[in-house]
Amino acid sequence: MNKQTSTQSDNVKNAIVKGIKTTGDITQATVDAVSGTLSTAFQDTGKVGKSAAGAITDVANGAVRGATEVGGHLGHTAKGVVVGVLRGTKHVGAQAIDTIGHTAESMIHHTSEAGGELGHAAVGLVEGAIHSAKELGVSAEDAASAAAHGALRGADMVGTQALETVRHAMTQTISGVKVVLKEPFKRSKSA
Repeated sequence: MNKQTSTQSDNVKNAIVKGIKTTGDITQATVDAVSGTLSTAFQDTGKVGKSAAGAITDVANGAVRGATEVGGHLGHTAKGVVVGVLRGTKHVGAQAIDTIGHTAESMIHHTSEAGGELGHAAVGLVEGAIHSAKELGVSAEDAASAAAHGALRGADMVGTQALETVRHAMTQTISGVKVVLKEPFKRSKSA
């Protein structure tokens, strides 16, 4: 982790810890910390493409560490991360769909590293995507599908048990939307 990465991750972690201790609202504390950090990072550096993906990974890491430090529910954290990332990046349309997928993949990876409940995180990711869909100019179903696919990609990198846990979490209706996986998700042969 380079110095800027460490700083972004630590800033998000500290802001979430402070926000949760102050308000008790983990979702809103996460939205505020993530969107503020990304807005500032993009404004200061004009990050796009791969560097934006790296910044999203950094804030996901910080969010998981912050929530874990105060015993926060990682499902609420995951929802807040998706909403915060989308507000911070200002991505809409197809770009937002890609961002949702990358964010979900990163959150599952970091949740696994922290020993968090992957099913809760996966559901939170879908809830955040659905919550943000209208302002992104995408359907709730497409946003939910992007979050589910990203979560499954992240779980696939963790292992078979993680993949099954996340897949099981995606079998329910979430925030009134039936999650549809458009293609069967299979482990890649190179994994």
